[in-house]
Amino acid sequence: MHIGSFLLPNRLFVAPMAGVTDRPFRMLCKTLGAGYAVSEMVTSRRDLWNSLKTSRRADHSGEPGPIAVQIAGTDAAMMAEAALHNVERGAQIIDINMGCPAKKVCNKWAGSALMQDEALAISIARAVVDACAPRGVPVTLKMRTGWCQQHKNAVALATQLEAAGIAMLTVHGRTREQGYRGAAEYDTVAAVKAAVSIPVVANGDIDSPQKARDVLAATGADALMIGRAAQGRPWIFREIGHFLATGELLAPPLIAELERVLLAHLEDHYRLYGEETGVRSARKHIGWYLRALPGGDAFRQRMNGIDDCAAQHRAVAEYLQGLGSEMDRLPPMRAAANDEIQETEGWAV
Repeated sequence: MHIGSFLLPNRLFVAPMAGVTDRPFRMLCKTLGAGYAVSEMVTSRRDLWNSLKTSRRADHSGEPGPIAVQIAGTDAAMMAEAALHNVERGAQIIDINMGCPAKKVCNKWAGSALMQDEALAISIARAVVDACAPRGVPVTLKMRTGWCQQHKNAVALATQLEAAGIAMLTVHGRTREQGYRGAAEYDTVAAVKAAVSIPVVANGDIDSPQKARDVLAATGADALMIGRAAQGRPWIFREIGHFLATGELLAPPLIAELERVLLAHLEDHYRLYGEETGVRSARKHIGWYLRALPGGDAFRQRMNGIDDCAAQHRAVAEYLQGLGSEMDRLPPMRAAANDEIQETEGWAV
């Protein structure tokens, strides 16, 4: 699997999710079998580039390449400028956000709202490609099947985007109108794959090794992008990779491995966010990891009252060590239900 000149180790990708796919999470997923990860979206607004939130999202220190940064905006010139700014900060691949369904993004005509204005969408793609091409930086793009059921234009857009120089397309199998309701459909992804010669990545509802196999078969996609199913289950990439290679399912992780993975994740998370923000923003990750475990809900309620990183880390360790005396492995884990996804955090963009 190639993106431009970059050869990837496999075709399992981590989706850019607002408030989730930060550097600690990306690096963890790569360690556990993901071949590629795209950053949370960063704004094209110059006045926000130096904000603490954007600087954290653009932090790639120690992350193995290729470094992929997703940018969002509505103005072609600003998007081109934002692409170059991120390339100067180490981005090796630029991804254009044309898939985020969140209201706070779409109300400003960014994200999937751009699919309503094909001329603007193509002008943005051309501007970003023209800015990045002299530097050898490929440009990719993530979109939905369309704005609504009556206006599914992913195939028409895909052919124009390929002509504009986009190097790879990711298609989430829902319209913006659907958000995350209902089931993702893959016929449109397959139609996009048939219409273009560049790599196409299938995204949406891929939450098990068997589903990964079926989506590849249904779409002919070159790769799979996994988002919500990796929340609290970053080893899903290892599970899928093993199943696709051998046809066999891996046993769920040992409780001892969960303890090692989660505590290391928390330590890296605290280093990025600091004490006050770190302890709060870690709560959602802890909740996702523990949601299917005995006493997990009660522990989550208690944990939400802890406002100190060291105390939070210690509480998680004690809970898991106590659990380890009762069971040796995790039960099969479910993906996050749609009603557990927040409007502005955890949405795959």
